[in-house]
Amino acid sequence: MSAASRCRLIGRWRIVEADLWDRDYLDLVQPAAISIGASGRGEIAFGAMQARLDLGYSQSTISFTWYGFDEMDEISGDGHAELLDDGSIEIAFAYQNGDEAVLKAQA
Repeated sequence: MSAASRCRLIGRWRIVEADLWDRDYLDLVQPAAISIGASGRGEIAFGAMQARLDLGYSQSTISFTWYGFDEMDEISGDGHAELLDDGSIEIAFAYQNGDEAVLKAQA
């Protein structure tokens, strides 16, 4: 059985809060969300940012590098997410040479 098949974070999660941005900014272009696929790939979108994720898995956490665009500017970074006791996930999201944010998402 692969690590991805045991991972409890596989699926689409709605990003509901962040420590750096308010809800209006998170949902600026579309509803803020992270999709975690079982194939080693995923996506995240919030504000004016959209990015692809390259994933690593364990049962209750993922790690990722990401690359994408924010208002037409190329951006990248890394992060990780973990399943919390309440069934939500907490995402540590870092821009390369820039901001770091903590996001919360629900299934």
